[in-house]
Amino acid sequence: MAPDPTIAQVTMTLAAFAATGATPRPSGETLEQQTKRIITGVNAQLSDRSLATQGAWELMWLALSEANANMAYIARSTNGSNEFAVVARGTDADLTDILEDLDVGTVVPFPESGSPKPITVSKGARNAFQRVVKARSIVSPSPNATLAQALSVALDAAPASPQPTVYLTGHSLGGCIATMLAPYLQAQTWPKQPKFAVMTYAAPTAGGQSFVDYFNSVPWVIDERQNNAYDLVPHAWADLDTTAGWYPSPGPQATEEVKVLIGTISKRTKGNVYVQPGTLCLMNTGYTSLAKNLVNKTTQDFLGQVAFQHANSTYLDLVGAPPVPSPPVVTTMSPTFGAAGDTVAIYGKDFSQDSKVDFGHVACADRDTVIDPSGLKITTKVPNGTGVVHVRVTNTLGTSPAVAMSQFAYGGPAPVVVSAVSPTSGKVGTPVTINGSGFANGATVHFKDKASSPVKFISTGQLTATAPDLFDVQQTVNITVTVGEATSPTGPDDEFTYTGR
Repeated sequence: MAPDPTIAQVTMTLAAFAATGATPRPSGETLEQQTKRIITGVNAQLSDRSLATQGAWELMWLALSEANANMAYIARSTNGSNEFAVVARGTDADLTDILEDLDVGTVVPFPESGSPKPITVSKGARNAFQRVVKARSIVSPSPNATLAQALSVALDAAPASPQPTVYLTGHSLGGCIATMLAPYLQAQTWPKQPKFAVMTYAAPTAGGQSFVDYFNSVPWVIDERQNNAYDLVPHAWADLDTTAGWYPSPGPQATEEVKVLIGTISKRTKGNVYVQPGTLCLMNTGYTSLAKNLVNKTTQDFLGQVAFQHANSTYLDLVGAPPVPSPPVVTTMSPTFGAAGDTVAIYGKDFSQDSKVDFGHVACADRDTVIDPSGLKITTKVPNGTGVVHVRVTNTLGTSPAVAMSQFAYGGPAPVVVSAVSPTSGKVGTPVTINGSGFANGATVHFKDKASSPVKFISTGQLTATAPDLFDVQQTVNITVTVGEATSPTGPDDEFTYTGR
């Protein structure tokens, strides 16, 4: 019999559910449509007995703020423990957006905290907090209720014994919001007075010393700030500069560009001093989680590694919880160019029978879309459109990321993309096989800014080229392919590391 999950495993899993459907469908959907899609996805995960939550929680309330800025939900345990979880989600964005999202150059009062003395938080954090507490659910459960109203109804219906416990949790900006929701809810009057516990993951700071002093004075039954030791985001905004010295061997080390970026973002505080609240619980003592394909000393590898270290999936692994179901992923498609009405095959994983396909901002007709039972292939017809667009798949769990190999060019030619190089390292003169799409006879290949010669055309998906001599032959460079006026975008998949002459 499997042991009972820890509270960290349960709350991190609940926090991960908040990412469900976080990206609006590319072809567009109303706030109500997206909210319904998120609710369906969260309910499906809450009922999944294979996860750390063991199917023992049910959704009580969920609201998405205007413009998809923030989301929060309330869940209730169904196993007799009389526990509730208030889960917050921050802005869905990439790393740079996460760090730039909060206005930390201005501090403002936080009167909703219940503190008898004035305390301050960043303007951006308070704006996010206010969006969450003012948001009203627009569909069941608990229609037209705010978070506090819905929690009051839930506590009123709860048994008196054992005493109810309310967990405040969230990952990333959701964790930052949770640290503000906690004192706000603690200060309210409830039908049955609950105990409050705070469990955050990867949270940046919300305020300065006055906020922290009050937060730490509140009698939480649990107060844990769970962080991956090599996650950059929790260092915002107390000591973000320290991360410019990362990562330990095998890397990636920060480039000068990364150091400048981190320094620039750090200066957004404009001299305001931020402090992390609560009790720090480091989830690891060393560099235990690693994206092995992102270790070269390049800006793209460093930022990619940061995103990996910050991801929900990494945090679930660190607490020893099963991974949550994944949204769709598109890897390739065929053909990658053509006209409206053409039939295309889309390949990837986690395609469900409710999946919808978009070419850029244009939806494919459901009647023209066939999802293979394997969940690995979708066949559909190209909708009307122009130019080069990303093909993405959306279901109740989320939307597939835009990737280079899933671009479609109306009228052609096929988009030029490098998907892999082999070998990935070698000396000057090393023959390199380049895989991708959109290649043609006469294509040119560059290693960084140096042209390779000769280049041999094998097929539209493969070339061979020789690593040319560079001034610095101890560096990692991008390999790009140019066909006509089109040049492949750069990324970790096209990197080649020189090891000498």
